[in-house]
Amino acid sequence: MHDGFRPALVAVLALIGLGAVAMALNLSARLPVGLWLEALLAPSADDIRELLVHYSVAPRAVVALIAGAGLALAGAVLQQALRNPLASPSTLGVSAGAQLALSLATVAAPSALLAGREVVALLGGAASTAVVTALSWRSRFAPLTVILSGMVAAMFCGAAASALTLFNERMLTGLYVWGSGALNQQDWSVAGPLGVKVAVLAGLVALTVRPLQLLEMDEPARSLGLSVVRLRLVTIGLAVALTAVIVSAVGVIGFIGLAAPALARALGVRRLRDRLAWSAAIGAAILFATDALLQAAEALAHLNVPTGAATALIGAPTLVWLASRLRNPAPVETERPAGPRVRRVGLAICLLATAVPVALLASLAIGPAPGGGLSVAPWPELAELLPWRWPRTLGAGAAGAMLAAAGLMLQRLTRNPIASPEVLGVSSGAALGFVLALLFAPSPGLAVQTAAAAAGGFLVAGALLGLGRGGRLAPEQLLIAGVALGAMFSALLAILMASGDPRMLLVANWMAGSTYDVEPAVAVGTMACAIVQIAASFLVVRWLDLAPLGRPFMLSVGASPAVAGLGVLALCATLTAGATLAVGPLSFAGLIAPHLALRLGFARAGGQLAAAALIGALTMIAADWLGRVVYVPFQVPAGLIGMLIAGPLLMWLLQRR
Repeated sequence: MHDGFRPALVAVLALIGLGAVAMALNLSARLPVGLWLEALLAPSADDIRELLVHYSVAPRAVVALIAGAGLALAGAVLQQALRNPLASPSTLGVSAGAQLALSLATVAAPSALLAGREVVALLGGAASTAVVTALSWRSRFAPLTVILSGMVAAMFCGAAASALTLFNERMLTGLYVWGSGALNQQDWSVAGPLGVKVAVLAGLVALTVRPLQLLEMDEPARSLGLSVVRLRLVTIGLAVALTAVIVSAVGVIGFIGLAAPALARALGVRRLRDRLAWSAAIGAAILFATDALLQAAEALAHLNVPTGAATALIGAPTLVWLASRLRNPAPVETERPAGPRVRRVGLAICLLATAVPVALLASLAIGPAPGGGLSVAPWPELAELLPWRWPRTLGAGAAGAMLAAAGLMLQRLTRNPIASPEVLGVSSGAALGFVLALLFAPSPGLAVQTAAAAAGGFLVAGALLGLGRGGRLAPEQLLIAGVALGAMFSALLAILMASGDPRMLLVANWMAGSTYDVEPAVAVGTMACAIVQIAASFLVVRWLDLAPLGRPFMLSVGASPAVAGLGVLALCATLTAGATLAVGPLSFAGLIAPHLALRLGFARAGGQLAAAALIGALTMIAADWLGRVVYVPFQVPAGLIGMLIAGPLLMWLLQRR
């Protein structure tokens, strides 16, 4: 008996048993026990309950088993091919690329879908994988760099898909629901073909097992005449194909391809052939049990939760655990100014400070012309437009300044140039706090909403500080942990969004970063919050100058890293909370602005903080203006514009590392 066989078998049987119990509860809520076998094998055409079980419940269970096995097998193959325990279809952006390709084809070229959804999804997944490969090439596919590249690609693809959904709501509403990972079935037309395709691809993977084993030893493999690059391309292609056929059939199911192989390794399965087989079995069992539990919750408590969101709750902690176990990650160099340092910091800050009101006035005055193009509104017309324009513009600018200040502090505190409230999940935590207050607090006012958002942001920031305390996690590991926590909070938000509460319709628009509903009181409050908190941030400038030098140096000069960390994180949480209430959790101004300030030559923390805040305000004012004029008569959320800009910037930063 091979190592790990018995514990792996116990785990699979336990998960299948849990799923079977949940499925029994689901069936018992639909029809008597005596009719179960008849409903599964030969349902009566006169009994709608039996037809529902035969054509919906049963094929859904089969599809869950097939999809779970295929995604887990794809994850195990990717991990072996890249020698990276964090690799999976989700973390490499393969699933998100396939979803974006299907969205694009649905809108721009519906005829392309006639060739097969699998072909379109395969092209999208392959394109996303190619981007990740290009971004990771310079680092020789260092594990953490590969995962960061994949997550950036996934975030950009997700933002682009959200933009398409926003502009083509009627056409893509079904695709949006499908993209959340819903396994709902209406007949057996998906289960049969999907099973055949996954079986064929699994057979092709089995043919590569022996050469895949040699990838663990690069030099001996080359000495035996094996083309390592070609083998990697072939096996990655098979994993992408597996993901594409599953995504095209059931939507995006996150993190199964990460959690199942990790569990197989943790249970002691060592041989590659066994690991692939047990990963597939565990993945099938995990998805079957998860979906069966969700169906039981829907049948008994009328709670409808997307399967993809539920699997993210499983995979995100797994990603944190795996990131913490990686040994000797590549060192991260703090980015230095590209150009000469600013000699007259005060003058440069004054110029940026002058640019903000100029941009504010230009955004208020310039808008779409009736006949197309842009025009400057004359004063009588502008006076009528101001009540509609100034609250959203002022709120966006203030939120951008706060996010930029929080991003700068996080980058210096974590010593990672890719850190920001949005990337580290602080914004998602603040958003979750706001939504919980909206749902459960009786008539929550602005103060309660702000406190709840700040608590959510501080919870994430505090968790990251705890994980990284004492240097236990390197900066890149801390970044991945933050992204995973953000994914977990986003999954919780998705579950709340699926609750059917009518208040969630307003939340959906706000979460995309829309400033359309910013009221004058909120705009003024956000501006006051920005002024007070950014001014308070200058009290920790000394800590921000010392933090990139490391914990030992801070102790040697009499600074307390713990006190500094708590103080800076408290400011980051409150800054992020105030900004999130105004523009939602998506903008990435907290990532862009500190880098632009650094590129302009602001090296010291004080000057960079002031410059970043002003640049953040300019960025969000510009994003809000672009959202008003780029697709008239529709309005694009400013946060979505920011994400589409930040995606390429993140890729550029990763490529340079």
